[in-house]
Amino acid sequence: MDFILAIDQGTTSSRAIIFDGEQNVVASSQKEFSQIYPDSGWVEHDPDEIWETVLFTCRRAMEKGGVSAGQIAAIGITNQRETVVIWDRETGKPVHNAIVWQDRRTASMCETLKLAGREKLFTKKTGLLLDPYFSGTKVRWMMENVTGIRERARKGKLAFGTMDSFLIWRLTGGQVHATDATNASRTLMFDINTQQWDEELLKILKVPAEILPRVLDCADNFGVTDASLFGAPIAIRGVAGDQHAAAIGQGCFKPGMMKATFGTGCFALLNTGEELVRSRNRLLSTIAYRFNGKTSYALEGSVFVAGAAVQWLRDGLGIIKSAQETGEMAAAADPNQDVYMVPAFVGLGAPYWDADARGAIFGLTRGSGPREFARAALESVCFQAKDLMDAMARDWKGQGAETILRVDGGMVASEWTMQFLADMLDAPVNRPKILETTALGAAWLAGAHVGVWANERHFARNWALDRQFVPGISRKERNRKLRGWRDAVERTLSKRA
Repeated sequence: MDFILAIDQGTTSSRAIIFDGEQNVVASSQKEFSQIYPDSGWVEHDPDEIWETVLFTCRRAMEKGGVSAGQIAAIGITNQRETVVIWDRETGKPVHNAIVWQDRRTASMCETLKLAGREKLFTKKTGLLLDPYFSGTKVRWMMENVTGIRERARKGKLAFGTMDSFLIWRLTGGQVHATDATNASRTLMFDINTQQWDEELLKILKVPAEILPRVLDCADNFGVTDASLFGAPIAIRGVAGDQHAAAIGQGCFKPGMMKATFGTGCFALLNTGEELVRSRNRLLSTIAYRFNGKTSYALEGSVFVAGAAVQWLRDGLGIIKSAQETGEMAAAADPNQDVYMVPAFVGLGAPYWDADARGAIFGLTRGSGPREFARAALESVCFQAKDLMDAMARDWKGQGAETILRVDGGMVASEWTMQFLADMLDAPVNRPKILETTALGAAWLAGAHVGVWANERHFARNWALDRQFVPGISRKERNRKLRGWRDAVERTLSKRA
């Protein structure tokens, strides 16, 4: 029993990856699911469809790898954070589609709370800002807009969770209602100082405490799967939100280490150790991970649209057939055109936090075409990452932050994008040999908990470099490009200072 099964439940697809005792990938499977857009700025998922993709990919990976349930020591789960599901405890049926982290329907609710002077309290207790991104206002929206559920919730008939909780409930046949500290820390309802659900915040958000899951460590006992699902029960021993799992998978266990994940969005985490650093630059203070009851904290910058900008080129405009084309197109774009894309399709995240901003493209000429659009989309990701890194450097100044960024996620396969990122950061960018760092982090949590894999010190030593990208442009050119970006963002913001 030295295999570990990692479930990576993402924003656009679910994946299952089986690792062996040496942390090698034995088999994997991936399946996309539907994106639902009921209204402008609204994004939903069908929880039942996600459940089916998780079951399918787990079974498919086991089949491809020739691995039976009896050979799997444990399961680790990592998931899209902040996405909200509420379901019936008796039937397991969701009362509404999942409201996705990208969804902006609660922008006015957040604004009302801000005007009432509530944001300082939420930030002090949760490390977060009042933004539709987080789970709490989504839960309140459901309570106020799905007929009859508030009374059922108060009677203990309903359960709330982020996607990890929903999967744990389904995998265990309704026996376990739990989450981990990292996912709890993203809800606006969990005090990261006391490590408890907070009654005052729940009261403000009008969320019944009866629906909340139990909060466990990232490596902990989350129950066992129902034997009927995979042929035999499998222990669930690790859970972490996707960005926290990626930091773990990158071996970022020391204060000052940084990672950035380039997926649907871009999320950068800086490990601050036992110190809960309060950002002065509108970054988030969050839980990096919690092991054996001991919490390590992080500063986080969240960009809502990264790879999603490339998806828009493919699915919205139809000017590319696959994301892999964009690097070559960007390299072939007219160097004399400065086209800037601000991909604020669902508002702007850190460090701007403008829920009402919307996407825009600047600098178009009659000669602008698909190549220039592709370059602008890839550049926008790097510009946003630069904004995050600058804010982190100001918050962590003089405290030993690394000047090297470890990267992961689907976009880091693009050589052109990673080189442009290094150029804009004016710092090395390290891409690891194992790019599945999110799944690897979840697998390590489970594997280490059951004794199949080594502790964090030995695990971190196994991190291996694939390629380092180093800056290759002049300061003058870098500054020129960044000035153009900042001007484009300023023109996009809904509220000028």
